[in-house]
Amino acid sequence: MEFNTFTFVFLFAILTSVLALLWLNFRQDKAIKRSFNEVPNGFKETITLEDHQKAGNYTKAKLLVNHFEIIFSTFIVLVWTIGGAMNWLDVFWSQRISNPILMGTTFIASIMLIASFIDLPFSIYRNFVLEQKFGFNRMTVKTFTADLIKEILLTLILMIPLIYAILYLMNISSIGDYWWIYVWVIISLFILTMMWIYPSFIAPIFNKFDPLDNDALKSRINNLLERTGFGSDGIFVMDGSKRSSHGNAYFTGIGKNKRIVFFDTLLKGMEDKEIEAILAHELGHFHHKHTRQRMISSFIFSLASLALLGYLINQNWFYNGLGVAEPSSHTALVLFSLALPVFSFFVTPISNLVSRKHEFQADAFAASHTDANDLISSLTKLYKENSSSLSPDKLYSAFHDSHPSAVLRIERLQ
Repeated sequence: MEFNTFTFVFLFAILTSVLALLWLNFRQDKAIKRSFNEVPNGFKETITLEDHQKAGNYTKAKLLVNHFEIIFSTFIVLVWTIGGAMNWLDVFWSQRISNPILMGTTFIASIMLIASFIDLPFSIYRNFVLEQKFGFNRMTVKTFTADLIKEILLTLILMIPLIYAILYLMNISSIGDYWWIYVWVIISLFILTMMWIYPSFIAPIFNKFDPLDNDALKSRINNLLERTGFGSDGIFVMDGSKRSSHGNAYFTGIGKNKRIVFFDTLLKGMEDKEIEAILAHELGHFHHKHTRQRMISSFIFSLASLALLGYLINQNWFYNGLGVAEPSSHTALVLFSLALPVFSFFVTPISNLVSRKHEFQADAFAASHTDANDLISSLTKLYKENSSSLSPDKLYSAFHDSHPSAVLRIERLQ
């Protein structure tokens, strides 16, 4: 293999992003330490110093794990690329499978399986050490193992046909250099299909969903839906306590196949009026068409990315620069998926800025249809129960947080 100028560009980009990530982590750690002994203004009556310090310790513990994850994941990317592991795997399968599309599908599937097992130790540590230490983990080894097997099988069942279809389109000579348009259509249809079937067919594989049996709360929610002009396929309670004590709620699905889902852990800690306010926030995203906007933005970005891949796939310097000797459709796909996050890292704050703007708009919508004080108290409880930091570093938050801090959200609501 012959490395080239692009090799050094890639190394510079990955080194810069890694140093930036570690620097942001250190800034976040310093911010937590600065506010460790005093509850931020606005929360002193609702959150004790003990709870605030627990959140600080939890955040610092997650940062420490993330330090190692950043360094280790970077090492793995380098091993796959300039370290020659991907090139070796490509040669290994090409010697055993003659059909190029089947061979490419097997190549990508094997990389996905290897990647999932590489991440396994971190997943085990996060659940059974870190989350256990702070009292959040409720997952048993049996549940963890069952989830892992289900995830692998589901990924293979869904992704192998998609990968095969993508490689087939990339190798059809009749559509020439515009294969990426057809691939974009297939991927977009796949995403829309997954959004449609997820609530009813995929989510129940992992969790149990029971219809909400709290008549008073159900009446509140139905009145809210009627006032705001929204419909759903039902209101369900998910057994989130099976895995964690963290609470949440979400509105999922598209078209008529939409569901309102509450974690059982959330319902146990909230009053009915606070649950209504949380749901009103989620409905605010639909009112302002945030979901549609994000979907369109995602499709535009994927189209632009595939167009770029359509150019790179014919450039030998792209393969050689990342440690692959023989150009092919399947290696181009994997190399591009590894390189793109490295080069797009510094535009992350832009997407987070848009997302935070959407959160403020959803909060305003909720405040106009429910009591703003109910949303404030529910947010305070959520941050307390989930041990979320109330005083994140601004730069760290810009790169990592799609939601504004609790302080900013409550200040806006007040």
